[in-house]
Amino acid sequence: MSAGLRRCLIDLACRALQATLPSPLQSWGWAVRYEAAAIPNETKALLFTLNSLCGLMPRALASHLIQIFASLIGERAPLSEGSTMNIVDATLGRPRTIGIICAISAVILGIVYMAIAGAPMRYLGINLGALAIGLTMLALLDRTEVTGQRWINGAIITMAGALLATALLGSKVDGAARWVNLGGLAIQPSLILLPVMLVAFASIRSALSTGGIIAASAAMALQPDRGMAGMLALCLAAIAIVRRDKHASLALAFGLTGFAVTLARADTLPAVPYVDQILYSSFEVHVSAGLAVLGGMALLLVPPLAGWSRDADNRATYAAFGATWFTVIMAAAIGNYPTPIVGYGGSAIIGYALSLLALPKLSGVHVGAAELSCGTAQVRPSNRNLFVALA
Repeated sequence: MSAGLRRCLIDLACRALQATLPSPLQSWGWAVRYEAAAIPNETKALLFTLNSLCGLMPRALASHLIQIFASLIGERAPLSEGSTMNIVDATLGRPRTIGIICAISAVILGIVYMAIAGAPMRYLGINLGALAIGLTMLALLDRTEVTGQRWINGAIITMAGALLATALLGSKVDGAARWVNLGGLAIQPSLILLPVMLVAFASIRSALSTGGIIAASAAMALQPDRGMAGMLALCLAAIAIVRRDKHASLALAFGLTGFAVTLARADTLPAVPYVDQILYSSFEVHVSAGLAVLGGMALLLVPPLAGWSRDADNRATYAAFGATWFTVIMAAAIGNYPTPIVGYGGSAIIGYALSLLALPKLSGVHVGAAELSCGTAQVRPSNRNLFVALA
């Protein structure tokens, strides 16, 4: 790559950052631009700019969301740079809270897309109902007074059994057994259970939890579900790279094997309206519908990006979370697989909410068995920074 092209990329990245940052944070954008210009080595300047972009983009998004929520509750006073940064820093220190905000926002953007596209009203109601169910389950499990690695291992084994039961006894469509019919609704258990299994495995690895992941790999091969098998394999690869041990390596070997089996079997399921391929079809409806879909999918990756740069102790968890939902998004973009959160379907919405359970409540708090079981007391930070701008 030529020096001129690298400087051009630096300029584009700085322009994108300045266009995204709200007014109180524009000084940060100018600081990055001036610092990059002062670095004589183009490669180092480009790396500095990209690192700054990754670090400031979550802050910019959080600031925009806070401004929106402040306007909704009637707060009209503009936020100063100092107060905005205090709020943003306090918010970014709570990965699970960020995830809840992003989940709600993504579902709302999905409803905007479906409303513009003319989807049946019951589709909108089902997605909202799934969001309510997912957040309710998250809150209830957060208060469950069950602790210990044994409980986590048992939960992973139980969920793996449910996935195997779906593969063997679930409803079949064109030879694929991925669904369970409940009250006239087709539920996809893999989208609900597999994300939380994988993110939990990133923090709790033992012989039993590894056996559960291996069983889940077999279930994805039996169903077959190429998208979920790919998600499982890529997530396990991320875990093995960030924090390799014998359990991660063994699980990865079986995950890759299961994915290879799904590649060898034909996947002939047709695209379902408002569910599959909406990344492309939404722009055919209206550009605003397409932007809503893109924005909703991008929000799903904000929690791991925000946590990765601030919380080195839990990077394996963030890597697993990010790899899981990134793969689901890519599968939806490449093939006829459900578009998570923004498309019609409650399974991914509930699954995303439950996977937030594995994220730490606070950056820097190690996610272990006790945290995942959510019954232990944590040192909660002061909420003063969250409300300093409203004082």
